[in-house]
Amino acid sequence: MYKLIKKPFFGQYMVRWRSPLNEQEQKEWEAVEVKSKSGGTIKGLFAKADSPQSKATIVLGHPMGKEAKGYFLKNGYTNLLIKNGYNVLVFDINGFGESTHGNFSYFEDIVAIGIKAKSLTSELPLGYHGISLGGQWATIAFTDSSHKFDFAIVESAATSLDEFWVNFKIAHRVLKVLNFLLPRYAKQVKMVERIKEVKGLKSILFIYSHADKWIPVEMGERFKRNSNVPAELWTVETAEHAQMMKSKHKVEYENKILAYFEESIK
Repeated sequence: MYKLIKKPFFGQYMVRWRSPLNEQEQKEWEAVEVKSKSGGTIKGLFAKADSPQSKATIVLGHPMGKEAKGYFLKNGYTNLLIKNGYNVLVFDINGFGESTHGNFSYFEDIVAIGIKAKSLTSELPLGYHGISLGGQWATIAFTDSSHKFDFAIVESAATSLDEFWVNFKIAHRVLKVLNFLLPRYAKQVKMVERIKEVKGLKSILFIYSHADKWIPVEMGERFKRNSNVPAELWTVETAEHAQMMKSKHKVEYENKILAYFEESIK
């Protein structure tokens, strides 16, 4: 049933996942999975840092797209972190990639994978970097007292479902019906308000682009104002939505990510 309801929103992206890793590269990753309260079985890949001693473990939450967790593998995020001393766990939100379908409570998937990551490296700090879909739903996950994250980057995340899906007529109409039928749930997942209830995080770094036609910088400003933990907003000028690594800001973006994580684990 959930798969059918999700089609107006994510139908074109819920496809069979293809690994961008070659046979040798796949040997460097450990397959992990965990059951989420969303009902889905969340599947991911874990790799250790390329250094004698790991600094922290970073969980990466993907944007909406067919690549799912492969987004981070293909665009250099995992290599950047691993070579700089970080363990990495990439995962598929339910219904995407290799993860099975659950309900719309994607924040439960983020909570569950965080608990799994902590069990793998319990002695290390745990960070999160979520982009678009993976960032938006993380803001709800961080209000759950059972989440295990210590610090987080939230990038190109919409402040509410309505403010994102208004750009897509059919999906927005379906969302309005769901909001009418489930008003309590609609309130529960209003991200810009729930960010006021974050628990356990030491800080959040919000990253946005002035050239993003879907997610304006103003959304990041509102998140920052409402955040109940120390928060920073960092912006670039020309990157398209979820395309920082392919923009002219690539180097400064990578440096900002690493600097934030370094500061967070001190």
